[in-house]
Amino acid sequence: MLRFQRPHASVPQFTNSPTMIVMVGLPARGKTYISKKLTRYLNWIGVSTKVFNVGQYRREATRSYNSYEFFKPDNAEAMKIRNACVNTALEDVCDYLTRDQGQVAVFDATNTTPERREVILHFGKENGYKVFFVESICDDPEIIAENIKQVKLTSPDYLDCDKEEAVADFLKRIECYKMTYIPLDDNKDRSLSYIKIFNVGSRYLVNRVQDHIQSRIVYYLMNIHVTPRSIYLSRHGESELNLVGRIGGDSGLSHRGAKFASALGSYMRGQSISDLKVWTSHMKRTIQTAEALGVQYEQWKALNEIDAGVCEEMTYEEIQEHYPEEFALRDQDKYRYRYPKGESYEDLVQRLEPVIMELERQENVLVICHQAVMRCLLAYFLDKSASELPYLKCPLHTVLKLTPVAYGCKVESVFLNIEAVNTHRDRPENVDVDRDTEEALETVPEHI
Repeated sequence: MLRFQRPHASVPQFTNSPTMIVMVGLPARGKTYISKKLTRYLNWIGVSTKVFNVGQYRREATRSYNSYEFFKPDNAEAMKIRNACVNTALEDVCDYLTRDQGQVAVFDATNTTPERREVILHFGKENGYKVFFVESICDDPEIIAENIKQVKLTSPDYLDCDKEEAVADFLKRIECYKMTYIPLDDNKDRSLSYIKIFNVGSRYLVNRVQDHIQSRIVYYLMNIHVTPRSIYLSRHGESELNLVGRIGGDSGLSHRGAKFASALGSYMRGQSISDLKVWTSHMKRTIQTAEALGVQYEQWKALNEIDAGVCEEMTYEEIQEHYPEEFALRDQDKYRYRYPKGESYEDLVQRLEPVIMELERQENVLVICHQAVMRCLLAYFLDKSASELPYLKCPLHTVLKLTPVAYGCKVESVFLNIEAVNTHRDRPENVDVDRDTEEALETVPEHI
């Protein structure tokens, strides 16, 4: 019997209680893709979120996968294991939301029966969590086949397995789930909070959105798509203020910056993208860079460089001399530090959220921006933490081509062979940083 014992005798019911996002749907319907993408977005905007993939718990419990027969509804022994995995995952959800003070847990499983969903609802109620269901419904054979090819064949379940045999087995696995699958019902489940996504976004049905977090989740899910495309990120060409080491300001391009703008135009024309959109900030150096492309471009004020407040157009040496306390504070927590009368990286992420949402809606886009802005955008696509974000390397005269793949993003770094000053400032040695973060920073290529 599937059940969950509440680990705490009494849990207070807070209005700002944590949220459980519960995936629903047959295999190969993009549930894990949605889970990972949604988690990346929520963490980026500062909502601590973690995915709990029940399939992974099953793999750890069984150690090896034999065939689709494990998923037959009448396989009592396997069902016992599967139910135990659900209970273990729910215990971990409780630890994360209660002990670790997480804000959102994404429960990534099929959850295809009303009985399973009732267990989760009871668990949420007992612990004071809000529950929001995300059901992915797809009956397009081409989409399902592509998902199986892109994702399922690389699953640990099918290591060293013939591809055709793996596809055949997985299709039989889907049939096992179909025997007991009952979708969320518009009448019977009208009291629940949920969004239904049909055929990866051709249609949506939203019911009883409870709060601000759920509203943002719905808005995000209604804007993502799986159309193949690439996003190009580039800083402006080297500016006059870059040459003298001054931050911010609104100077024009240097001689080398103008050469880069021309080289960027040649590079983008070589990509042969007929529907390319080009975005810049409102600042002179990005506009001059875009002008050299000879195409239409759109200006976003949200893409303006981080506002350094009283430190605008100063060198780092001058900041250290005139504002030594501020200089030291910024080194201690660069992400949250706010320049006097200016902004922090945390502020910048909030300012850039509409840009990210529009990037998700669009197909091929070139964003010509600034160092801090590019770091924030890159951190979103590469799932980097707040502590890593301010130290990502985004050198001048280098284009990053980001291509979404399966559950992540492929990055190509292209240096356009025009020299420029180095504006990157490394993390100070006296600032503590854990080994995992250091290793994560090293995963970004040298030109990033």
